[in-house]
Amino acid sequence: MDVMTAVLTRRSEHHLVEPAPNDQEFAYLLRAAATAPDHGRLRPWRWVLVREEGRVALGRCFADECVGPESRRGQMEAKAQRAPLLATLVFSPVPNETGCGSPIPEWEQLAATSAMAGSLILLLHARGFGSIWRTGRFTESERIRRVLGLHQEERLLGWLYIGTPERLTPTKRRATEDVTDRISVFAP
Repeated sequence: MDVMTAVLTRRSEHHLVEPAPNDQEFAYLLRAAATAPDHGRLRPWRWVLVREEGRVALGRCFADECVGPESRRGQMEAKAQRAPLLATLVFSPVPNETGCGSPIPEWEQLAATSAMAGSLILLLHARGFGSIWRTGRFTESERIRRVLGLHQEERLLGWLYIGTPERLTPTKRRATEDVTDRISVFAP
């Protein structure tokens, strides 16, 4: 699949089933995604892969974060079962507290992390996998941060739910929109 086709046919997939990429295939795709623009090649990110029993444990954490009736807790717990692989994206900025650390500002490191994630999503799609980037209030949960082993300075940016799309028809190419109103030319 060429890049333009991947960009114009990729969709956030809500219904994902087995198979998902195994750990080796995920690492292979990540090596390519890690070539996304990253000033200083800091790689200010890491992934925590959540599968099988891990999804059950994460689902329990989702439910424990829920206040409300038991049925609501069940819905929260089921969120972790929506895909065979939940790839947890962790932002790990390289600090510059004393001037001896990275001269790359944190906002630029976050942009590099987002670029890498976008590349990974396109690579997954090109290989026939579907994904959806899910965020929400669970990214701020101290319990979930603890369970996933996040350090104090790290931020949980969400989960890529990954698997095989459960669709019967192929996706159509998106129609591109006129965005020329978003372009200006500097002329001193």
